[in-house]
Amino acid sequence: MSRKTIGVVVNGATGRMGYRQHLVRSLLAIRAQGGLELPDGAVLWPEPVLVGRSVERLKAIADRHGLERWTTSLDEALADPDCSVYSDAQVTAQRVPAVLAAIDAGKHVYVEKPTADSLEGALRVARAARDAGLVHGVVADKLYLPGLLKLRRLIDGGFFGRILSVRIDFGYWVFETTC
Repeated sequence: MSRKTIGVVVNGATGRMGYRQHLVRSLLAIRAQGGLELPDGAVLWPEPVLVGRSVERLKAIADRHGLERWTTSLDEALADPDCSVYSDAQVTAQRVPAVLAAIDAGKHVYVEKPTADSLEGALRVARAARDAGLVHGVVADKLYLPGLLKLRRLIDGGFFGRILSVRIDFGYWVFETTC
């Protein structure tokens, strides 16, 4: 069985979402399970390149998880030909310029929600990725939580009757997993 390594630039790796959700519970969890088996029998192996603002925090995370690649320079990470994916989990206000730089560098992009802090910014990103022929996506993980799926069934089944207004407050605590 062959292993195909895919470099993933993880911008915002020292923040809560970048670290816990995207690095530990996603990329490193895939590695802990031996990679992701592809239809041809090969195994896809994510190789994260951590990007953040703090040398100390990046080094601590890299040391904790046995990772060798990290930098405070997004330009350096984006210039790496071994990285084909850019994952953005930094603060929303910084997202559009960084994602556009990743697209300009030929990277496929996956971003934390929201994609941008304005409709104009989100459309710029989507159009730039489309025009470059790159895959682009935004985290939609909460859509498939058991509670929200049940809510959808209740709404579709008419349980609530005619809905006039809705307010849902939830946050990071919604669904903790062990992976």
